[in-house]
Parts: sequence; structure tokens; C-alpha cells
Amino acid sequence: MNRKKIEPDVRLLESDLMALTTDFLLSHGLNVPQAHSLARILVAAQRDGSWSHGLQRLPGTLDTMSHPRFNKQADPAPESVSAAAVRIDAQYGFSCLAAERGIEALVEKTKQIGIGLLAVKNGFHSTALWPLIERIAEAGLVGLSMNPTHAWVAPAGGTKGLLGTNPLAFAWPRKDKPPYVFDFATSAASRADIAMHRNCGEEIPDNWGVNAQGERTTDPAEVLAGAMLPFGGHKGSAIATLIELMAGPLIGDRTSRLSQDFDQGANAAPCHGELLLAFSPDIIGGADASDDAEAVFAGFSDQGARLPGDRRYRMREVSAREGIAVSSALLDRIRSLVR
Repeated sequence: MNRKKIEPDVRLLESDLMALTTDFLLSHGLNVPQAHSLARILVAAQRDGSWSHGLQRLPGTLDTMSHPRFNKQADPAPESVSAAAVRIDAQYGFSCLAAERGIEALVEKTKQIGIGLLAVKNGFHSTALWPLIERIAEAGLVGLSMNPTHAWVAPAGGTKGLLGTNPLAFAWPRKDKPPYVFDFATSAASRADIAMHRNCGEEIPDNWGVNAQGERTTDPAEVLAGAMLPFGGHKGSAIATLIELMAGPLIGDRTSRLSQDFDQGANAAPCHGELLLAFSPDIIGGADASDDAEAVFAGFSDQGARLPGDRRYRMREVSAREGIAVSSALLDRIRSLVR
């Protein structure tokens, strides 16, 4: 497939994309709270230029909602379990609604004692982490978020899937500037990016994954049928393992392998837990914490280096001014699937 057919070639207002995305989800029986929550995350990703995590994922929600355990009427509520910890069960709906509802309690606890933990359990996760972790930073707090996925990634030196793509997101608040936020998979590339290369008929670097025989390959289809590889060799493998344990057994939820078993071949989004941590720089670091952090950020600009996240904010400004870029072919597909 020619990349030009799937790259954004039209621009629409954010309100129009929200309406289309919400209508799509509601037309397939998803309740209003989940539809609005998921639409916000997907449109935010599209707005900020993260096409692999934006509206491209909307048609795939039909596979997730068809999973025998998926709950279209999930209505999660946060539960306070200690002075610092909040737990919320996503009730086998989309995890983003549970995370949204738990963040308010997480922020409140963190502002009281300096640190907070939010454990989201039993949620189908199919979106980027940064749109929600950004909200923690907007409240003046430092945020950290992570989750397992499916056992798509071989550990360093291995040939078979064991770990997930296991994304990690971090946010730091800044004065009079958007927060510093990054969000990346601990695999060499996200699974969505590999799928986009397959859909475009493009090769991938040979360090992104292996085929079913455990051999490195530049064919994205072979990697999707085989196993992905962690970034940075044993270092990425170690970080992915940390996320498996912290967002799996620590909060009483599934590892990537158990999440894949739970799928039972339904091709749904992974169902697992998500761990969000928050810290108050004012309480823990004191008055100098913000200024010291700004000195670090200034060091990037002094060298002409790009601060991670800057591209996202530039894309956001363009989207606000000109409209959000979307592929007309993708829009046609989404509209054809609205009941």
C-alpha cells in the first residue's frame, strides 16, 4: 500500500473529530462515559501527530468490544485503600475511563502527603499513556505511568515472546510552559508502528524483531507473527521486566503472558493493569525543585538539542490553528463502520 493513501491529507476541527469518534463508539453500544473518555484520548493523539495511537485505532475497538469478557456498560469508581493509594477496577471496560476517574483522587492524596499511587485493574488498554499523565503534571505534580501488554517481545538474547511492549510515560510540571512529557514503548518500536510499515509495504530495521524461527528480519509481517525485540538490548529488557512486575503482580493484575492467554484469540486490546505514581516536588524537593529542573531543560536548548515532547506541542499548535490532520481513507473507513 502506498503511504500517501494513509497519511493525513485533510484537516478537521477537533469538535468534529470528537463527534465522529463518539458517534462511532456509541453506535456500537458503548456507554456514554467510556465513549467520551476513549474519544478524548484518541483525538488527543491524532491532534498531537501520534497517528499510530490516534484514530487508526478506532476500527480495532470493534474487536475489543467483541471480546466475551468486555463490558460495554462499565462504570468504575475509585476506592481509597490507604493514605497514599487508590485502587480502581475498570470492570473489563476500556481502562482510560478508570484512569481518568482515579487521577482526581491520586492528585488529592499526593498534594496532601507528597506521594500517591493509583492501581487500575482489569482494563482493556488501547491508547497512549501521555494524555492522562499530562493531567498529573498540569496539577503541579510529577507523574509516572506504566503497563504490560501482550507477550509480543522476546527478552534480550531470547527468540520467543515473553514480555510486553510495556510503555513508560513520565511528566514533570513547568512554570508558564507545557509540562515535560515523554511516552515510549520499551520495545525497539511500538507494535502499531510495525503494523503501519506492514500496511504501507515498507521494510523495518532488522533490530526491531525476529521471525517465527527466531531470526532477525526486515519484514514487518514476519515480526508481527514472530516476536519483537526490546530497545537497548539487556537494558530495555530489564526495564520491560520492571514494568511487568510493577504493573502486574505488584497491583494484583496480569503479566503480558497472562494477558495474552486471557485474550483467547479474540484479537482484542490487551486486558491488564496500569500503575500511575505521582510525586509533589513542592513537598519533597522544596522551593528549589522547579528552578533546578528548569536548569536541566535549559541545558537542552543551550546545545540546540530537542527536548522530548517538543514536537508534540508544535503539532498541537498547528492543529489548533489549521485543524487536525487525518487521512481521508481512514475517515471513510470509520464513517462506513458507524451503525
